[in-house]
Amino acid sequence: MALSVRVAMKFDTPAGSNPIDRLHVVGKPTDRIEGPLKTTGTAHYAFERHDVAPNAAYGWIVGAGIAKGRIASMDLEAARAAPGVIAIVTAQDAGALDKGERNTARLLGGPEIQHYHQAIAVVVAQTLEQARAAAQLVRVDYARDAGRFDLAAEKENAQPPEDDGSNPPQSKLGDFAGAFARAPVQLDATYATPDQSHMMMEPHATVAAWEGDKLTVWTSTQMVDWHVTDLAKTLRMPKDKVRVVSPYIGGGFGGKLFLRADALLAALGARAAGQPVKVALQRPLMPNNTTHRPATLQRIRIGATEDGNITAIAHESWSGDLPGGEPETAVSQTRLLYAAPNRLTAMRLAVLDLPEGNSMRAPGEAPGMMALEIAMDEMAEKLGLDPVEFRARNDTQVDPEKPQRPFSQRQLVQCLRTGAERFGWNKRNATPAQVRDGRWLVGLGMAAAFRNNLQHKSAARVRLDARGTVTVETDMTDIGTGSYTIIALTAAETMGVPLSQVDVRLGDSDFPVSCGSGGQFGHNATAGVYAACMKLREAVLETLGMSVQDAVFADGMVRSGDRSLPLSQAARAHQLVAEDGIEYGDLDKKYQQSTFGAHFVEVAVDAHTAEVRVRRMLAVCAAGRILNPKAARSQVIGAMTMGVGAALMEELAVDTRHGFFVNHDLAGYEVPVHADIPHQEVIFLDEVDPVASPLKAKGIAELGICGVAAAVANAIYNATGVRVREYPVTLDKLLEGMPAVE
Repeated sequence: MALSVRVAMKFDTPAGSNPIDRLHVVGKPTDRIEGPLKTTGTAHYAFERHDVAPNAAYGWIVGAGIAKGRIASMDLEAARAAPGVIAIVTAQDAGALDKGERNTARLLGGPEIQHYHQAIAVVVAQTLEQARAAAQLVRVDYARDAGRFDLAAEKENAQPPEDDGSNPPQSKLGDFAGAFARAPVQLDATYATPDQSHMMMEPHATVAAWEGDKLTVWTSTQMVDWHVTDLAKTLRMPKDKVRVVSPYIGGGFGGKLFLRADALLAALGARAAGQPVKVALQRPLMPNNTTHRPATLQRIRIGATEDGNITAIAHESWSGDLPGGEPETAVSQTRLLYAAPNRLTAMRLAVLDLPEGNSMRAPGEAPGMMALEIAMDEMAEKLGLDPVEFRARNDTQVDPEKPQRPFSQRQLVQCLRTGAERFGWNKRNATPAQVRDGRWLVGLGMAAAFRNNLQHKSAARVRLDARGTVTVETDMTDIGTGSYTIIALTAAETMGVPLSQVDVRLGDSDFPVSCGSGGQFGHNATAGVYAACMKLREAVLETLGMSVQDAVFADGMVRSGDRSLPLSQAARAHQLVAEDGIEYGDLDKKYQQSTFGAHFVEVAVDAHTAEVRVRRMLAVCAAGRILNPKAARSQVIGAMTMGVGAALMEELAVDTRHGFFVNHDLAGYEVPVHADIPHQEVIFLDEVDPVASPLKAKGIAELGICGVAAAVANAIYNATGVRVREYPVTLDKLLEGMPAVE
């Protein structure tokens, strides 16, 4: 085996012409290569790894019954004596534990309790049923402390969060106060978004096994390397003694970015039991035990000239988290989306004793756009301007705070215009509550979409064997986003082989560290694979004695000058292996990199009951080169569906007396079902962005949710004349203001 040692590819100048530009396979609608495995039940998810641990015992987690306080006593005798019980692990006998860098609260509580349903024990038994029954026998007495559970009540106590270098607690440009006071047209409104749960289909689940001092966990995580790092830190063991395997994930939406209690307690349970242990968080435990999207209160002020030019814009946001937590960065898009010479953003963070608030699909922009894009609609109405025209009039091609920094690509206006034409926006009646269809009030609404493009280093290993098969290995994960296929397309295009000759292996910490899946930065995995493939090409050419200057890799052949040889011949003597990664320079400082879009929605509202039905949806997106249009469309319509949920139904109801989310299962936490979602259309504008990556592509999975909820809310206003500024827009908030039924 010939190994080409990794030296990271530096991406510090915009991409020029390269093998991806041939677009032989990249850019074509492609079915998922792992689809047959998933549809036949042969793709192994974490809890199903019977192949690696056929003798696994089962763990059942016990969650704290209070939100803040201490465990006064814990009686385990009856549980230990229950049939099939092998071991019970609590903080008292787990040994010295640390806390992961990315965890706000300890994953195993006791005696101190930091939030409701914080794990306080795991009961390990021979069967799942035995573990569950024994866990019910654990008796815990608590000393309850007073807690802070109400964001509105704690708003005045909120403080500026620490500056993390990327999201300052406050930003200022010009004289906002003066410009706003002088503006002839003003808006000053407050909006609220609720706590929300990821509610992915697959629960957090892990199988853990020890072999001497080495630990292997087969788990469900979006970020393999983060998992390794924080699991090792928590268990106070060397990182190289921990292996994490996560080839298939049944959804995450940010909820599986970080180490959670299932992995830690499976590891502790396996160590105590002396055999592999599998643990899945029971669904009712997940919303309070894991992370969630935190609630926000947002005040937006906009001042404009009478002809619709914004002269002053301010966006202030309040959110809460446990001590040591971070804010919901709901003001981030307002710093970049619209032009205005006088600007202000500010974030305040309250200390709350609710479960940890953290990332959920498009953190920051998703809840921020829920407020900003209603405010823009309200301002357009005050000005007597069409909402599309008002947004277009205030477009900018440069970072408003740093005018010397242009956007690498910005087709927001094109998205708005294309969407308006395709959707029939010109038929919209600007006067609310004027259009009826039988008993239904019909309205149209729209909103801009915005999500930043994030660059993140990523690495991969590629192999070429004597059959001409290219194998890609990287710890990148596939959370349902189509990573397997996108990576295979990248390798096939770069190496000049059919897709059928590429084998992709993901989600193993034994593989090179990738960017992982999250924050719309997963697209960087393709850049890492591209870098590794380019290094493999060099090894192939050196082996075949061909020139780099005129070499062409196509149809499984390598051509240079008048020579043409099968690619497989380079690996005839021994397998060729290359490892490389992508590392980014300072292009993100020279250019603002973002993705843009526009959402259009038609709703019907029952004139008698105020029930809302979404009838049509359209998204127009500009997000660099679309590597697989079929997968990209799937991601966007999924995000649009989540946006409908955010608009109309999703809310974790807080018991502000006792500090927990009441509706902590799928019976009480409502999400859209098929009957709620109408025809959805997605249009991708032609765009390549050479500043973004060698593939000239960006992420798109989170752009699709940003602005959707506001478009729905704006459509409801157009239908009824009732403006709701507190999500979700439920019928009880509409009924009082509904037009009289004739």
